[in-house]
Amino acid sequence: MKKVILAIMTLTVATACSSGRDWRTASRESAGLAPDPLTTKEAVLQVYGASAWGWRGLFAIHTWIAAKHTGETSYTVYEVIGWRQRRGLSVVRIEKDLPDRYWFGEKPRLLQDHRGDGVDQLIATVDSAARAYPRPDTYEAFPGPNSNTFTAWVARQVPALDLHLPVSAIGSGYADRLH
Repeated sequence: MKKVILAIMTLTVATACSSGRDWRTASRESAGLAPDPLTTKEAVLQVYGASAWGWRGLFAIHTWIAAKHTGETSYTVYEVIGWRQRRGLSVVRIEKDLPDRYWFGEKPRLLQDHRGDGVDQLIATVDSAARAYPRPDTYEAFPGPNSNTFTAWVARQVPALDLHLPVSAIGSGYADRLH
């Protein structure tokens, strides 16, 4: 029985690894989940998660934060991306971008949504916390620090974010080790 379970697990992982998909051509389009910043005047702060690329997506997600202040016509995205480390860049990415992009072909899901009164101050606090992240040059897929560590760390610094990441946010528990 153990051999059968091992064979099924191996086949599942192998299938996920050889799906024929290429991360370079995978969709990075908007999933249409975020309010249109051109027609939405109120402040918006959202947290997204999408299955990780390749075999990791069988059990793990990548998380990020997207925000726009009242009256802004674009979103700022806050996230950690590991490959940036190999290029000598900070792993923390804070840039104007689509808030709800597919994560290399994987549709995101909304984990938290704040809008309206008080959200401008919440965004300012999240921005400060993200810029103070204590490991901007370190990425380790497991156990962390990784993208989920970053999102969890920001949430711990900003309790009003009221964010509870799912178990599939592997590395989120590593935020407890950061000082």
